[in-house]
Amino acid sequence: MKSLIFLFQSLVILCFLMFSLSSSFGAESTYPFGLLMVGPANDHGWSQAHFEAGQEMEKVLPGTKMIYIDKVNPADRPGITVPMLVDDLVSKGAKLIIGNSDDMKDGMREAAMTHPDIKFIHISGDDVVTGKAGVNLSNLMGRMEYGKMMAGFTAAMSSKTGKIGYLGPLINAETRRLTAAAYLGARYAWTKIRKKDAADLKFKVSWIGFWFNIPGVTSDPTLVTNSFINSGYDVIISGIDTTEALVVAGQKRKEGKNVWAIPYDYVGACTTAPKACLGVPYFNWIPGYTQMIGNAMSGKWKQEFLWLDPDWKSINNMKTSSVGFKAGDSLGEKVKEGLADFQASLADGSLNLFTGPLNFQDGTVFLKDKITATDDQIWNLPQLLEGMEGASK
Repeated sequence: MKSLIFLFQSLVILCFLMFSLSSSFGAESTYPFGLLMVGPANDHGWSQAHFEAGQEMEKVLPGTKMIYIDKVNPADRPGITVPMLVDDLVSKGAKLIIGNSDDMKDGMREAAMTHPDIKFIHISGDDVVTGKAGVNLSNLMGRMEYGKMMAGFTAAMSSKTGKIGYLGPLINAETRRLTAAAYLGARYAWTKIRKKDAADLKFKVSWIGFWFNIPGVTSDPTLVTNSFINSGYDVIISGIDTTEALVVAGQKRKEGKNVWAIPYDYVGACTTAPKACLGVPYFNWIPGYTQMIGNAMSGKWKQEFLWLDPDWKSINNMKTSSVGFKAGDSLGEKVKEGLADFQASLADGSLNLFTGPLNFQDGTVFLKDKITATDDQIWNLPQLLEGMEGASK
């Protein structure tokens, strides 16, 4: 009897040791990474694009495991700072942490200094370029300027009134350059393809004050979009993280109005109101995440500033293209053909819309005739452009 008890106890101990060894091995073989998102993970926009890319990393980089915290903003988490959340992620084993908003710049910089053994990726920032980042912090962004040019081109080719509204978030260098890119795409389509007078194109920007609606803090994007449409604007380009512009356009079409919208950020955004959607310029974070997280996992991490182009051979290839444009159900066939030619001209370099003569909104010279803007000039665009209506600061 004693021998049976001893055997049973031995088996229990053996099973426990095997489980412990298995758990330890699993912990050592995984690479947990943290993702801080400014908005909700299901916003059909900016944050969802990051969330789904993070999920994809668990497939394309075996051993990775995502730990995420969404709604990282003062309205949803008052009194909570980015360094506090980073501390939490590090305590849970995160070896690399991604912050997905420009608003996290100071917090990511501070957290990177506090945790020199952890790798950090700040999306849309430029601390690497300005020299403010430690060696454990890199920057990642897609060249959405091309996507916004496509959005502007599509809007101007589709508009019946020549009045295009742009629903803007907050005002900074990023949003100025992207809004300006949309205008340049619209102006090119209006004047060069449709052969209309530039003065007859109305391109108005209304800023709500943040990346998405915060009741009582920002302007309501639903009200702003309604105001555009009630004033005769028949295409609304969205620059905010969420889909209010498209939702309103869908409602107005059901009421018989001939209006459309172009959402932003997320490849699946058009599903919100497909009959009102001309298309969506979107970010695909999979290529950039794969490169940076993969290098960190393999011990090849180096500080980088990546501003990634579309894969012009296949701009909607989710494995290779950091920026894409997905045509919507309501995009006409002739406009699709024109957009394909426009994309081809951007791809081969025969067309560069950030080429002079271009003036700033206040009338001062931005680019002289035939002078092409540098990356630095585009990245740090200080004003909107002449021909655009709306605040620059």
